[in-house]
Amino acid sequence: MHITEKIWQVQHLPPDIDSQLSRFPPVLRPILYRRGFENYDDAIRFLRAEPPEGTSAWNLYGMEAAVDRICHAIQRGEQIVVYGDYDADGVTATALLTRALRSLGASVRHYIPNRFDEGYGLNNEALDQLAEEGVSLVITVDCGIRSVEEVDHARRLGLDLIISDHHQPGSSLPEALAVINPKQPACTYIEKNLAGVGLAYKIAAALIERLRPRLNGSSALASEYLDLVAIGTVADLAPLTGENRALVRKGLEHLKQPQHQGLLSLMHTAGIKPDRISSEHIGFGLGPRLNAAGRLESALAALDLLLTDDVFEAGRLAQQLEVQNRQRQQLTRQIQEQAEAQALSVEPDALLLFAADPGFNPGVVGLAASRLTEKYYRPSIVAHQGDAYTRGSCRSIPEFHITAALDACADILERHGGHAAAAGFTVRNEHLAELVARLKTIASEQLGSLDLRPTLKADIELRLSELQPNFIKYLQYLQPTGYGNPQAVFVSRGVTVKSHRTVGHDGSHLKLLVSDGWVSYDAIAFRQGHWAANMPRRLDIMYTFETNEWQGNTTLQLNVRDLKPAS
Repeated sequence: MHITEKIWQVQHLPPDIDSQLSRFPPVLRPILYRRGFENYDDAIRFLRAEPPEGTSAWNLYGMEAAVDRICHAIQRGEQIVVYGDYDADGVTATALLTRALRSLGASVRHYIPNRFDEGYGLNNEALDQLAEEGVSLVITVDCGIRSVEEVDHARRLGLDLIISDHHQPGSSLPEALAVINPKQPACTYIEKNLAGVGLAYKIAAALIERLRPRLNGSSALASEYLDLVAIGTVADLAPLTGENRALVRKGLEHLKQPQHQGLLSLMHTAGIKPDRISSEHIGFGLGPRLNAAGRLESALAALDLLLTDDVFEAGRLAQQLEVQNRQRQQLTRQIQEQAEAQALSVEPDALLLFAADPGFNPGVVGLAASRLTEKYYRPSIVAHQGDAYTRGSCRSIPEFHITAALDACADILERHGGHAAAAGFTVRNEHLAELVARLKTIASEQLGSLDLRPTLKADIELRLSELQPNFIKYLQYLQPTGYGNPQAVFVSRGVTVKSHRTVGHDGSHLKLLVSDGWVSYDAIAFRQGHWAANMPRRLDIMYTFETNEWQGNTTLQLNVRDLKPAS
């Protein structure tokens, strides 16, 4: 299978766009139009990152019952456990709600299952242990919406459970004391795409509002946790639109003046200056480091970092995550190469890529699957095969809803769940071959007649000499950018390559100097080092426009998303 050539799609603008959005700088008009804004009022609300109406925490179905029970537990001194997940969203959600409950006087501790020993989400052994230790209330964050049997088990133990989870519910909901999930049928909450940490924040906000009159003048504010909301939301690839956009914008402002020692140490080891932090720094710097702990060992190091106020402990834990992140990068490359070779040797033109091996580290199989999907534009599954069970991680493309495909195979799965683009599952080994065959059949039915090529969308086509340095100032208004709200993308055609070289320890990236005869710009093209061996003299390039800081110097550069020989 060849690496798929991408389709370029440049925004076509209506002739009257200037009159519709005339109050904005010309460079912003097509960018706003592409994002669906055709008049001033809607566009200005977007640029100001104003939250939509109706986002009070109390509008979430189940919130009243949840807050009543938590307040009762605080007043009676009951033991509360915040039960989270081992990814960055789950870890930030666990840290947020634990911190908030402590500030409200609760007797609270946390529990995050070990990925390797326990797997994702609630498990009966953990619930047995918590019940034996005298815990009476368990609050899940970023997990539990499909844990119907486990919640029934908890009820038999006498444990009260509050489920807060943003993942897609199954056909039946767990019979918990309260379920907080905007995707459940009974919930009319306007923002359906809050991350797990966003829902934890909503619970904290409701609790603080309810209990503030009893806190003897305490200045407890939910807003002090927005830094964690920003990190978890961006790291979990929640769409940066609507309320998420508002929360992350405010959270980034808090991160510019870090109040938590753990976050300050994490930014330092990642080489991020707090006053310059952006959503991209979270996505490529902070998020991967928080995720690294749970991928290789236990997520507790990441959680402890977010909870500690000790400068020396924070420094030690941040350095530990730094080392683990480097190990994670190396493992990901190894498993990607092995999975790629296995998947393509079985079926070179497969519409769904599958690879499983006992040697695949379960913590990084999802990253390897993501790399395969990015490279070949096919749904990809990479799995760790154990003695009795295979646990797989799935990544997909817009044309194929991977969780819906797993739903169609639920009769042979032990457990599964996720989103349209990413999911996970556990299957008994004796059912693995049937699962793969059924998933490939579904993929063939849905994808067989399609031209499967990724589409890259650009906002503006212009000459390189039209790219003005002051564009950077206007592009800042789009922040936070990321999933659901991409950076502004430009296309310039026929640029001349004045110089090029590979960079990175394995030569996988490409550094360029390009010119249109009038101006020249430095450019970086990540994961495109393969072009260096046969570089065309002239290129069409699709890119974002950004600042680059190196050794104290700040310059403008193009971040090349894709390139082609000049047409």
